[in-house]
Amino acid sequence: MDIEVQQARAASLRALHESGVLVLPNAWDAGSAALIARAGAQAIATTSGGVSWSLGRPDGHGLTRDEMVEAVRRIAAAVDVPVTADIEGGYGESPEDVAATVAGIVGAGAVGVNIEDSRAPGGPLFDAAEQGARLRAARDAATRAGLPGLVINVRTDVFLFGIGEEAGRLDDVIARTGFYAEAGADSLFVPGLIDLDALGRLVKASPLPVNVMAWPGAPTVAEFEAVGVRRVSLGTALSQAAYSVAERAATELLSQGTYTALEGALDFGSINGAVSR
Repeated sequence: MDIEVQQARAASLRALHESGVLVLPNAWDAGSAALIARAGAQAIATTSGGVSWSLGRPDGHGLTRDEMVEAVRRIAAAVDVPVTADIEGGYGESPEDVAATVAGIVGAGAVGVNIEDSRAPGGPLFDAAEQGARLRAARDAATRAGLPGLVINVRTDVFLFGIGEEAGRLDDVIARTGFYAEAGADSLFVPGLIDLDALGRLVKASPLPVNVMAWPGAPTVAEFEAVGVRRVSLGTALSQAAYSVAERAATELLSQGTYTALEGALDFGSINGAVSR
C-alpha cells in the first residue's frame, strides 16, 4: 500500500474516535471484511479468534506472527477503509517482539493495532510499567515504518479475566489507563465491562477514549454512546455466528436432508461482487 494512502487512512481512523461512537463488526478474512465494508462500516477491525479459526488454529497465539501478518495483508487489500488489526499480546512478551509484530502489521497495510496487557489467556497481566514499555516499542516501530500515526488501542483484560478483587477492578483499570496514555496509547479497550454506570465513571476518569466489546444481551450501541463510550466492537461474535450457521446447515443436511438453515443467505452474485476488485 502506498504510504501516503496509509497515512491518510490512519488519520481517518484516529478522527473516528474524536466524537460519536465507532461501530466495528469484526472481520476474520478478506471476504467478511469486504461484506462488512459494503454494509457501511467506516473501518474494519480484525478478530484474532476469527482469523485463527479460519486457518484451523485456536485463539490465544495459535498463529505465528507471520501467519497473522499475511491474514491482515489479505484483509487490508480487500477494502478501501482503514483496517485495525488484533495482534493479541504482540506475539511475544518483550518490547522487541511487539516492535517486530507492529512493523509487520504496518507493512501489511493496517493503520491500527489492538494489543493486550495479558501474558496469556486468563492472565496474569503485565504490570502497567511493563505494558507501557511494550506500547512505547509499538509506537517507535510504527514511526520507523513510516506510520507515526498508527492508532494503538490498548486492551486491558482486568474485567475479561476477572483479575484481582472485584471491588478494585475499576480502580485498577483507571490506574493502568494513565500509564498507557503516557506510553503512547490512543484508546482503551475494556472487554468484559458492560455495566453502564461503571463505564460512565471510567469515561470521566480516562485520558483515553473508552472502547467496549458487545454481545447479545449487552446494552445497545446508543446506550453505550450515551455514557461516553467511543468504540463498540463484537470480538469473535460475528465469526461465531457465521460458523454456527455452517454447523447448523451441515447438521440439517446430513441428518434430515433438508436446507432450511440456508434460507435468507446472500446470493452468489452479491458475495462474488463484494470481493471483485
